[in-house]
Amino acid sequence: MLFPLRPFARCAIRLLLGCVLLFFTLQSRAQNAPPERPKVTRILFLLDASGSMMAPWEGKPRWEVAKRLLAKMADSLNAYPNLELGLRVYGHQHPNAEQNCEDSRLEVPFAPKNAAAIKARLKTLKAQGNTPITYSLEQSAKDFPQDKTSRNVLLLITDGVESCKGDPCAASLALQRKRIFLKPFVIGIGAEKDFGRALECLGKYYNAAEVKTFQTVLNDVIAQTLAKTTVAVNLTDEAGRPVESNVNMTFVNNVTGQPEYNYVHYRDAQGKADVVDIDALQSYDLIINTVPAIRQANIPIKAGRTNVLNFKTPQGTLHLQPANITPNPYGGAVQAVVRAAGSTATGLSLPFGSRQKVLAGNYEVEILTLPRSIERVTVRQGQTATVSYAAPGTLNITSDLKGFGSIYKLNDDESQTWIYNLPESSSKLNLAMQPGAYRLVFRTANSNGSKFTDVRNFTIRSAQTTSLSIFGR
Repeated sequence: MLFPLRPFARCAIRLLLGCVLLFFTLQSRAQNAPPERPKVTRILFLLDASGSMMAPWEGKPRWEVAKRLLAKMADSLNAYPNLELGLRVYGHQHPNAEQNCEDSRLEVPFAPKNAAAIKARLKTLKAQGNTPITYSLEQSAKDFPQDKTSRNVLLLITDGVESCKGDPCAASLALQRKRIFLKPFVIGIGAEKDFGRALECLGKYYNAAEVKTFQTVLNDVIAQTLAKTTVAVNLTDEAGRPVESNVNMTFVNNVTGQPEYNYVHYRDAQGKADVVDIDALQSYDLIINTVPAIRQANIPIKAGRTNVLNFKTPQGTLHLQPANITPNPYGGAVQAVVRAAGSTATGLSLPFGSRQKVLAGNYEVEILTLPRSIERVTVRQGQTATVSYAAPGTLNITSDLKGFGSIYKLNDDESQTWIYNLPESSSKLNLAMQPGAYRLVFRTANSNGSKFTDVRNFTIRSAQTTSLSIFGR
């Protein structure tokens, strides 16, 4: 028989349902966090106002052409969101005769939509002085606000090289490594072809020998700065089919050496690699963290495009199969060091019992048993190669006499190879060893000469114990 709910019960149920709904709403918000705020991009124009900028350039002074096109560029950028512009000028406050090497000033600080301020300031400046590029670069570090989330871009426009005995290349590199700004753009105006050799080390150098080229380069630089750039990486088999995935990838800034992006590669049900956003204003090495890792230096990325990169990474599986023996005399998992055949690298340390995907190829597996052994194995794409070791036996030395001794492995050619030193405090021990023929060489601590050295040959067999007694003389 059903009874109608009393008002109090109805209120309680509504309250409970409300709490449940609130809980799942909060859970949903936690799992779907709001998107990050867009990064602010700051572009600092570093403009050369040295005396040489008054030289004619297709009928007009370079200075006037540069100011006009830069003002036009600032105007076109005024409507962009999340963008701030700044203007630093050098060589404009002192005549060239003074050779002033600190003639550099931030004329318009960063602010959004400040094209009018930049254009107004450009009208009042004149070109007359020196070319302190290094000093200006170092001063520009103070121009950018201390905002670790922003993209700081520097655009140097110049018609000459450093004239104050500074090292602009070293200064630029140091500031990039401190993440003051990304790799700068450098535009050489009215320049001969050889002019850029002294400036290309500062960043991405463009030669604008003609006015038309200068305008095109300015447009290209801004497009690269503001356009969205993506990268898709295809990890292929030997036949070039994009079948590999789930591999960690690292994009390393090849100027600073710091990792900029870490991704785990993803491929959808149709086999397409995931497309990821990347900042094209930096240059990268790509590390594909397979075993062994693949490093591609200075990967080609075109700004404002979807870049598709293809790398052959055919993989198979290396299975380290432990000996089937209980209890295991080694006490725990035996370790192995895996190296590509012929490699001098440290190698990857793995315990027996593990399965590891590796690039298809030839490998040396150093098995850290006693004695150590090296197995050579070929791993093929899509297949599993298995490496194991023989079930060990045990050497049991019953004496507790103190002394000095070593164990040697007896080789097929009757030579011997050292593998182990007995502890000096006591020779009594149980030692897990691989099957084979061995030799014990031992002298007790209280013996009175080398002639009292005891030499014993013995054999270790799988899953058996070999006992030795040592006697003093």
